[in-house]
Amino acid sequence: MKKLTLSAIALSITLASAAHAAPEVIKFSHVVAENTPKGQMALHFRDLVAERIGDKYEVEVYPNSQLFGDGKEMEALLLGDVQFIAPSLSKFSKYTKKLQVFDLPFLFEDMEAVDRFQQSDAGQSLLQSVKGKGMIGLGYLHNGLKQLSASEPLRVPSDASGKKFRIMSSDVLAAQFDAVDAVPLKKPFSEVFTLLQTRAIDGQENTWSNIYSKKFFEVQPYITASNHGVLDYMVTTSAEFWTQLPDADREVLKKALDESVAYGNQIAQQKADDDRQKIIDSGRSQILTLTDKERGEWVEAMQPVWQQFEDEIGADLIQAAVQANQ
Repeated sequence: MKKLTLSAIALSITLASAAHAAPEVIKFSHVVAENTPKGQMALHFRDLVAERIGDKYEVEVYPNSQLFGDGKEMEALLLGDVQFIAPSLSKFSKYTKKLQVFDLPFLFEDMEAVDRFQQSDAGQSLLQSVKGKGMIGLGYLHNGLKQLSASEPLRVPSDASGKKFRIMSSDVLAAQFDAVDAVPLKKPFSEVFTLLQTRAIDGQENTWSNIYSKKFFEVQPYITASNHGVLDYMVTTSAEFWTQLPDADREVLKKALDESVAYGNQIAQQKADDDRQKIIDSGRSQILTLTDKERGEWVEAMQPVWQQFEDEIGADLIQAAVQANQ
């Protein structure tokens, strides 16, 4: 009887411990500031998970490359060191060439066209283009259209000749700057401010949100409102982590993520407008508006990049993106 009582007590303690087990930690790592669309999306996801399934999972958000820089976050995901990342679409070229479609210069007329393409059958199929590499794309997150900043005014392509521009790790973006006789340098996002401040580079391309939140406007006297490309992200998890989740839990997490991405996309355009105005109000950087003729020169100079990468991306995919402008 005594042994039975002790066994019952031990079982009771075990069950009580299990009932009060700490939730499983899900790490969401990204490289930008918390006040960006990506930063706000990640925090919203954290809060929704806490509200809906917080007894089982706890999302920890690590912004500003606190855990991993943009050169290491995919490797960290595949190693299981983090469970969610949201790299820019340019970063996936090592794993699939098809996502390079988003790097083609002057492909999309506005963010509405980007959204139409991403929600089309062609755009949705691209979310699965990295599945064979151990990753799963779960959704597209907007940041916005890219602008050109520099230490000297950029009005026509010849103004960029010989100047050094930081780019993400993308062969398409390298070709984009090669097309205007500039010097593209692949550097981590976390190093951009220092590179600009020390004049190790002459300029960079980014969205209004990133230019403001990372204070690039403080060390770049000129910003050309070029809208020449899109900087969006793909919220990504590892196939190993995602597939081992219980179906019910995965459904809750996916719904929370979908709602968070929609939330991030809602604020992306507003932040673009607001941050652009904050840069103007600061008086630190002059924003240059291109005439139709000047913009036409940039388009003419860079559009051959489309054909250069047509075989890698797929002519049908490029055409589907073009049709989204209509």
